[in-house]
Amino acid sequence: MTFYESIFITRQDISSSDVDKIVSDLSKIVVDLGSKVIKTEYWGLRNLAYEINNNKKGHYVFLGLEASPATITEMERKMKLSQNIIRFLTLKVEAIETTPSPILRGKNFDGDETIDVTIGKDF
Repeated sequence: MTFYESIFITRQDISSSDVDKIVSDLSKIVVDLGSKVIKTEYWGLRNLAYEINNNKKGHYVFLGLEASPATITEMERKMKLSQNIIRFLTLKVEAIETTPSPILRGKNFDGDETIDVTIGKDF
């Protein structure tokens, strides 16, 4: 199996529970096809660099996967069909970092250690 990092952006007008449902649906697809979700991070509602389909903001989500190319193809096919996902990008990487991403580390302003509770989460 190969490691992949996938980031997708959902529309700004959906709720965070809808974003969680999208993440769980995509994770279920990955697990059902015999692959593994190693890491999931919600990066929050962020400004887009440019307007996409009348959206100026979007909910950013990161997935760290150990999957086969067929699994990634199916997951991306589902992302293309979703009306709530406005952009996505999946990259092949050497390994998935177990520490929080720089985006999450940047959110921690009080100097405390950031704890990523999504690593090892079973779907």
